[in-house]
Amino acid sequence: MTGTRRDLMGTARRGIAAIRGWFRVDPRRAIPAVAALALVLVQITYPLSAGGTRDRITVVVVVLSAATAMAHAVTTRGLRWAGGFFVIVSGLGLAAEIIGTATGFPFGSYAYAVDRLGPALADVPLAVPLAWTGGLYPIWVVAGMLVSDRHQGGPSDVPNAQSPKPRTATIAGQTGLLSGSNVRRVGLFVLGAVGWDLFLDPQMVADGQWTWAVTDAGLPGLPEIPYTNYVGWALVAVFMAVLLTLLDRLLAPPRDPSMAVPVAVFGWTWLGSTLAHAVFLGLPASAIWGFAGLGLLGIPLFLRARAGRHAF
Repeated sequence: MTGTRRDLMGTARRGIAAIRGWFRVDPRRAIPAVAALALVLVQITYPLSAGGTRDRITVVVVVLSAATAMAHAVTTRGLRWAGGFFVIVSGLGLAAEIIGTATGFPFGSYAYAVDRLGPALADVPLAVPLAWTGGLYPIWVVAGMLVSDRHQGGPSDVPNAQSPKPRTATIAGQTGLLSGSNVRRVGLFVLGAVGWDLFLDPQMVADGQWTWAVTDAGLPGLPEIPYTNYVGWALVAVFMAVLLTLLDRLLAPPRDPSMAVPVAVFGWTWLGSTLAHAVFLGLPASAIWGFAGLGLLGIPLFLRARAGRHAF
């Protein structure tokens, strides 16, 4: 027992030392890390709440997810890139939602609940475009990591006198727009976006945040969400990914290559949502579909990390 306790304490000390070293590389890493921790803590309270309290928690979760994404983007890519990401993802997301609720294209016919998620524009709660940014930023980062053959974010990536330019976790800015790596990243991003919605839509529909006109033409176990929704998500995600690829080409690569925070948020979203849907929210079908959908990125990422191809 004493030996086991000594081993655990040694592991804990090494872990703490590694975390301290990670922060010492760039103290600004603490900003998105703290935001991500707050996000996780608030999300844990969601299954324990109901009614108006749950609505308020939903809004706080959305704000914290967007804040975490933007904090990491600003501290690693700079204000211009972060602003560009926000305009592209939240801007296109809002436009798609306004068009979608008004015309039924591209997602299908649906409507948001009134006065539950705060102020709205054209019947779309303003929390919704923030959710697009908070949810899709980790997916964009992970998609970039999966198409990159470089070792990511290790100590040798820290700028110094011998290495004036940090290596980057994305390669969009270093290759042609229609290169195989960029096309693969767009494809992975689209799969990840749809995979995330396999969690998001069932959860929000079950909570009454929006309703669909067609409720019997969906995936097995999720008939209340029509297939057209996922087609719409894929279409919008393609446009977003192409514009984000252009953004990467126009602006400088990351000054800090660490992707630990968005990777952690991605993993928490994937595995945490699977657990919450299966155990706490009574949504076993979306637990299975969501796990499989985001797993198209999560499993390869895990295997690469296990093989030592990525350090965060």
